[in-house]
Amino acid sequence: MHLELSAPVDCLCDFTYDFFWQHRGSRLSPSAVIPNQKSSSYTYENIVSALKNGEDVNIIGNVGKRLGSSLGVDLKFFGGTGKSLRVGSIIVDGDIDTRMGISMVSGAIYIKGNVKEPLGNVVEMESDRAGYRKFMSITYLLTEGSDEKLLPPNSLEDGCIYLRDGIIRDTIGARLNADKKIIVDGNAGMSTGILMKNGLIHVDGESGMNTGVLMRGGTVITGDAGEFAGAYMAGGSLIIKGKAKGFVGANMKGGVIFYKGDAMLQGAPVDGNDIKMLIRLLEITQVEAMMFKKYEVSR
Repeated sequence: MHLELSAPVDCLCDFTYDFFWQHRGSRLSPSAVIPNQKSSSYTYENIVSALKNGEDVNIIGNVGKRLGSSLGVDLKFFGGTGKSLRVGSIIVDGDIDTRMGISMVSGAIYIKGNVKEPLGNVVEMESDRAGYRKFMSITYLLTEGSDEKLLPPNSLEDGCIYLRDGIIRDTIGARLNADKKIIVDGNAGMSTGILMKNGLIHVDGESGMNTGVLMRGGTVITGDAGEFAGAYMAGGSLIIKGKAKGFVGANMKGGVIFYKGDAMLQGAPVDGNDIKMLIRLLEITQVEAMMFKKYEVSR
């Protein structure tokens, strides 16, 4: 499928249709014709369906924000299984605005131009298409495996992705459900670990708002955290080594938050097993581990 644009358009190839369940069509209708097209009249749903059928979507021109949001997710809201799908590739002959590939779980995005930060849950690979940069889902690389190579300084080693390029990414490890690791050498953007069920994400620096949002399992470790850390958590562990801003654990259903700095929570002292876990994961002393507090939802 080919689509030529005269001006950038947001939310192209967006499997959520700009989070349709929030706005119910007030911001974007799947059946609406995509604006700024040349010589075609595709709807937003047309290009998503093409990708689901394994077709490539080639876009000529610059693209707006949130390209390929949740690319490859068979979303339950639209009657799907909630699992990942094998999908076609997105090929862009132009530049791309921010948050490309947020919560992306499969497929590939090829770019001929530049892409603005923050990125989504993607990392750049050695490209198999001349003249294009190639990006793939971090989650896919860990859960499905791949013989393809990440561009340095990032690397994939023994079930762990090391992100060393200093690029800010939103939704790192989205929907991760494998006993694998992601180590971020620097800061992360918003919604780190969203909807993850297994695995470990360790952000050496600070992370943005919604860190650990909607977690079902696994572990997220960060320094400072933005607002709404651990919001809607149902399982897993969120460890905040630094300070956290407001609304920590908002609407939390399960799981546990460990924190050392000011998190505005009514936590309890950690027990012996917690201390051992913190020593192992954070490589700290027993005295440092005992300085943490633990917050769980009352049962």
